[in-house]
Amino acid sequence: MEAFLNTALVVALGEMGDKTQLLALLLAARYRRPWIIAAGILLATLVSMGLTAWLGSFASHLLPPSVLRWILVAMFFAIAIWTLVPEKEESEQVPAFKSSANLMLTAFLTFLLAELGDKSQVATFAMAAKYQEFSSVLAGSVLGEMTAIVPAVLLGKTTAQWLPLKWVRIAAAAVFAALGGWVLVFGLGE
Repeated sequence: MEAFLNTALVVALGEMGDKTQLLALLLAARYRRPWIIAAGILLATLVSMGLTAWLGSFASHLLPPSVLRWILVAMFFAIAIWTLVPEKEESEQVPAFKSSANLMLTAFLTFLLAELGDKSQVATFAMAAKYQEFSSVLAGSVLGEMTAIVPAVLLGKTTAQWLPLKWVRIAAAAVFAALGGWVLVFGLGE
């Protein structure tokens, strides 16, 4: 349960103000079909985070705990710094879709590509390596991702006006730095 809850929290905070959240806002504002967009994003999240959690769990078996500990510390501090950097909003026009299947496929593919190497993917890898609980980390990662993305999809452009993204990024960076400090001081546990 600890792996699930911690992963959900870390991923949700990492997604606040992230480019994938902005992508979800853009798609929702343009097409106003939130459930189709959310379904495409959910499928992309399952694929992306499933592979990432598996790789993190697998890597934890290849590396000795002392090496893994330092890698995790470095990753958490790197994510903390990365979180402080504002995302650049893209202004590309998205073509119109006639079918729900095309829109869902577009949401799936764009989100999958946008997620590659993203903070939430790095965080999922780190949590899977730390806890070595594939299912719990995957479920937590998907929950965290969708907790951050679905409100953006449902509210479209108006969400961006309500979120003080600078302070959200600072809070998320503090959480990642605290996680790095925790692993540095207390190790990996078992």
